[in-house]
Amino acid sequence: MQNKKKKLALVITDGVGFRNFILSDFLKYANKTFDEVVILSCLPKEIYSENTNLRVIELDVFEETFKTWFFRKAKEIAHLKRHQKGNLGILDNLKVNHSKLKTTRGYATRFVYKLTSLIHSESSIQKFQKLQNSTFKGHKITKGYQSILKEEQFNILFFTHQRPPYIAPLAYAAQQLKLKTAAFIFSWDNLASKGRMASNFNYYLVWSDLMKQDLLQFYTSIKEQEIKVVGTPQFVPYIMPEYQISKHDFISEFNLDSKLKTICFSCGDVSTSRNDELYIETIANGIKENKIEKVNFIVRTSPAEDPIRFQSLVEKHPFIIWNFPKWQQVRAYHQESWSQRIPILEDVKQLRALLEYSDLNINMLSTMSLDFMLFDKPVINPVFGNASNALYNDQRFLGYAHIQYLAKSQSSKIVKDKEQLLKSISDYLNNDTDSIHRKNFIKQQVGISLEETNMKLVQSLKEWM
Repeated sequence: MQNKKKKLALVITDGVGFRNFILSDFLKYANKTFDEVVILSCLPKEIYSENTNLRVIELDVFEETFKTWFFRKAKEIAHLKRHQKGNLGILDNLKVNHSKLKTTRGYATRFVYKLTSLIHSESSIQKFQKLQNSTFKGHKITKGYQSILKEEQFNILFFTHQRPPYIAPLAYAAQQLKLKTAAFIFSWDNLASKGRMASNFNYYLVWSDLMKQDLLQFYTSIKEQEIKVVGTPQFVPYIMPEYQISKHDFISEFNLDSKLKTICFSCGDVSTSRNDELYIETIANGIKENKIEKVNFIVRTSPAEDPIRFQSLVEKHPFIIWNFPKWQQVRAYHQESWSQRIPILEDVKQLRALLEYSDLNINMLSTMSLDFMLFDKPVINPVFGNASNALYNDQRFLGYAHIQYLAKSQSSKIVKDKEQLLKSISDYLNNDTDSIHRKNFIKQQVGISLEETNMKLVQSLKEWM
């Protein structure tokens, strides 16, 4: 019998989810709205004690069997094959997922590609989902999850990320017990260029009307009334006073020259942003050779990777100020180890200060463009690599659907060589005329104001109970 109390299960899947939902004001609204909120955590239980006194249930780590992996892979590749026409992001994903390895999984992957060339309808994808689900039946981890759900009697399970494969048995356990589930679409590029969700859910929370249309396009079994536009908690810490520091403290903390403007280059991870060293070197040399006015030059590396690849630049250009994100690895052994890194409060404050007090951001087409635009800061996106030069081909990302929206918006300067990059830096430092384009792009991509986001999100979950 369903519990009469309004009881929410908040499923935190990874470090970014921890940042977005534990370090934002989500819990403030959730605790007022529901009789009880319980955290079901894919991260170690002890990490929450400094931020909340909510009850935390640490979930056992699920590791895929070969059978589970096979049907998940078939589901994901069928989804990509179904939507590949005219979609460069998905075509890229198909190339990346292909395997030439002479291993069991290598041979199985090639078989999946052949099979899904013939079978990739929505009904076929749902059959692969059912077959994947069948591998969870009787698994000790699934039984453990079912015991938790029976005991807790939640009204709804809220998954803060729709993609990690290790959440699939929890979603299955909820389905078996006829418990409602809702999933938040994690990132601006997840629908238009990534693979299938980990499972089916009853309800979906999206950033914007644009993302809602993407969801309906790529998941034809989802009905419009099952989707709510709520914005994203990803950016909410930027309006929270507890994370704000003064400009004086920012200058002091980063040891900056207060008389100079500040450029921040934000790195992607090495899997997609392999030319970052070249872009940093180009800017550093431009400063040295007086092709750019004297500035404070800060580089923030990606929290998803060890910044060891930049060591030679650290030694070569001592005037560069390096901001290595303060994210802790809280569990070493995990099938997606990057997901087990969490930010400390100091890092959220440092990032917010970089966004607020930098005069210009440069990044290779990452979501950090949105972060800086929320503070109305100009953004430059360098992409020097193409199919015919010796560089990693990052210009191909210009064909991705979510990046095409960026390019059409004219909200950033996309530059393809050294001269364009240096000129754009000088232009923006002296005369920024793109503010209106940035504001329009933010309105398109992040459909709800940051002040309203978590209130709307929580209200939507309550309505679905």
